[in-house]
Amino acid sequence: MALNSEMRSRIDARHAEVLGQPPRLAPLPRETVGEEVRATTTALLRSIVGPEAPMPDLPVSAIPEIMFTLCRFPSLWQSIMDVTTQIQGPACTVEPRDRKLAILRTGWLCQAPYEFGEHVDQARRMGFDEADIDRIVEGSSAEGWNAHDRAILALVEELHTNAMVSDATWSTLALRLDERQLFELLVIVGQFTATAYFQNALRLRLEGGKGLAAR
Repeated sequence: MALNSEMRSRIDARHAEVLGQPPRLAPLPRETVGEEVRATTTALLRSIVGPEAPMPDLPVSAIPEIMFTLCRFPSLWQSIMDVTTQIQGPACTVEPRDRKLAILRTGWLCQAPYEFGEHVDQARRMGFDEADIDRIVEGSSAEGWNAHDRAILALVEELHTNAMVSDATWSTLALRLDERQLFELLVIVGQFTATAYFQNALRLRLEGGKGLAAR
C-alpha cells in the first residue's frame, strides 16, 4: 500500500517532532566506553539468540548509538535489558510471529520512528511481507487476519486506548495461549510502549531505517 498524502504528512510531522532536533542526551564517546558497551551489547545479543547460536565478533563501530546513550544509566539500563531478555530471548514462550505483531502495532500506535523502523526490518527477515506491514498499520480492522492475529492487534489497541483488554479479545487469545503466554504478551506491549516513550522523548537517532515510513 503506497503512502497517501495525508499519511505521508503525518509521518513527516512526527519525524520532524522526534528527529528534527539533536538528541536530548548525548551518547558517551565510543573511544572511552567502547569496550564496556561492546561487552554489554554482546551479552544482550547472546541472551536473545541463545547460548548455542553463532555470534560474530562485534566491532565497536557497529554498535547502535542507543547503547552509548543509555549506558549513562547502567543499573537502570541493565534492568531494562533484563526484561528485554525475558520477552525476546529463548525463555519467552510467546511465538516470535505473535511477538512481532504486538511490537509493530505498539510501535505504530506510539508513532515511534526508531522502534517501528527497526522492527519492520526484523519482521521482513522473519518472512513478513509488505502486505503484512500495511495491515499491521491499519490494525485489527484490516481484512485478511485470522482470529488469533486479529486478537493480538486488538489487545495492543485496547491497552493503548483504555489500559485494559476486553473479555472478547482475552477469550479469543486464550484459545491458543496459556496463562503464562497471556501474561508475557501484556509485558511485551508494556515494555515496548515504555521503549517508545524514551526513544521518542530522548530523540534517539534511527539506525539506517526509514522510521514510520519503513513499509
